[in-house]
Amino acid sequence: MLKLKVEGMTCNHCVMAVKKALLKVPGVERAEVSLEKGEAVVEGQADPQALVRAVEEEGYKAEVLA
Repeated sequence: MLKLKVEGMTCNHCVMAVKKALLKVPGVERAEVSLEKGEAVVEGQADPQALVRAVEEEGYKAEVLA
């Protein structure tokens, strides 16, 4: 399980955009995105840098927490 800090989300539309982007990354089995926490939790065997890139391509800032 990986946790990402996601900055720039302001509404549920943002949450859905980030979640959809994460789910497209190869190896992702599940993704949960929290607007309140500004975090995304990803399950699976995805490359952490690919996850960060996917979020950043949607226009948000991301970094791997754990």
